[in-house]
Amino acid sequence: MPPLCNLLRVVVIVAASGLAVADGRADAREGVDVPPPSMASRLVSAEQVERAAVQQYGELLAQARSQNALAPANHPQLVRLRAIAERLIPHTYEWNPRAREWNWEVNLIGSKQVNAFCMPGGKIAFFTGILQKLQLNDDEVAMIMGHEMTHALREHAREQMGKSAATQGAIELGSALLGLGSIGRAVFGAGGQLLNLHFGREDETEADLVGLELAARAGYDPHAGVTLWQKMSDLGGSASAEWLSTHPASGTRVKDIEANIPKVEGLYERAPKPPRRFEPPPKSES
Repeated sequence: MPPLCNLLRVVVIVAASGLAVADGRADAREGVDVPPPSMASRLVSAEQVERAAVQQYGELLAQARSQNALAPANHPQLVRLRAIAERLIPHTYEWNPRAREWNWEVNLIGSKQVNAFCMPGGKIAFFTGILQKLQLNDDEVAMIMGHEMTHALREHAREQMGKSAATQGAIELGSALLGLGSIGRAVFGAGGQLLNLHFGREDETEADLVGLELAARAGYDPHAGVTLWQKMSDLGGSASAEWLSTHPASGTRVKDIEANIPKVEGLYERAPKPPRRFEPPPKSES
């Protein structure tokens, strides 16, 4: 029979393990830490936001197509973007269960603008300008794509629309209580701006960090998050850098990314690496 002290030691260990499970610390999550989503997003439905995004995305593609600016499916850079997205998408489900149901799309638009986005519902677009002017390698593209996916996954647009709805609801409380009319109008008004939203610093930090993890899990080097923002800083205040107007570069941003790289390095090291690498496109002469 084992000594009493050994039995007591086992009991203590088991009890401590039970407390850790109760606290959710027994199986600590590997990756970045971000706060829970804002309650404001619950004021509007995800379906409303996604419907607005589908409509606006379709309009954007139609406009690009009419100007012969929409890349065909066999365009080498579009093939590249879709291959990267295919690796990232399976890792989005943990961050938003609805992502499994989204009809993910990736398109490339011919434009000098340095811009890229992912609208609610997984509607992604890159402009050729961001690939050419920054000479992005695959790892850096994955950082941008993961960042933009995070805005959709964490429902940052829905949160802003919810805040608008709350403000409008406070002004027109009576109609809001009777028929949600003010909330509907607030959602409709905010929905018209999905392509031009300026997210707050907290949203941007969250997108940087979750995007970093998505890319690492997909086999893309997290250190590219630093080189990406170094390139953004070098680009400076270019008039065509639309992405910089909504995602301003800063020293703090790079420091935050650097501080979180150790949290995802193990994920990157264990992840299957992309079977092939694409080269950056030829630099634009303009």
